Amino acid sequence: MAANVSQRIIELARMRPLLRATDVLPLGGTSSILIKLHQAGRLRRVARGLYCLPDRLPMQYQDVAEVCQRIPKAVICLLSALQFHEIGTQLPRQVWIALPEAARTPAATYPALRIVRLRGAAYSEGIETVISEGMPIRVYGVAKTITDCFKFRNKIGLDTVLEAMKDAWREHKFTMSEATHYARINRVERVMHPYLEAMVA
Repeated sequence: MAANVSQRIIELARMRPLLRATDVLPLGGTSSILIKLHQAGRLRRVARGLYCLPDRLPMQYQDVAEVCQRIPKAVICLLSALQFHEIGTQLPRQVWIALPEAARTPAATYPALRIVRLRGAAYSEGIETVISEGMPIRVYGVAKTITDCFKFRNKIGLDTVLEAMKDAWREHKFTMSEATHYARINRVERVMHPYLEAMVA
């Protein structure tokens, strides 16, 4: 029976880039079976609680996918969201995530995290779930990300914000009505308005 479960787990690992204990529960698997498969060299431990086949190449968005698997309430935001949406030139060394204000700080050590806290609609609105190689990645959409950047401009720099806004507008990745909607949620309408006006003039 254990051999059959192990084989089914390996077959699932061939279809998914990352496995957690919750993924193998329907197969009769447990975290201890994942550990045994790792010790036997049949699975590679990517991070705490995450496994993949030993010869699997890293997926395109490996770091953000790992974060979304390990931290269920995390939403990829700010510089990491810009990179995900291919906006601007930023290459963040940390994965930027948003968490609800009251959420517990995760104990993750890798990949390195940069956490911002949001409340209410500023956290819950604008989330997109993108499936990459079978893995769900929760990321804020472009318009929400741009307004988040204005909200946290002191953390990431106004030059970075303006570069991202102009780049995304030039590539038709957001509309003015979307920007206005999320600016209102983030309470940055007054800050953004002059820059939006200058951009479309």
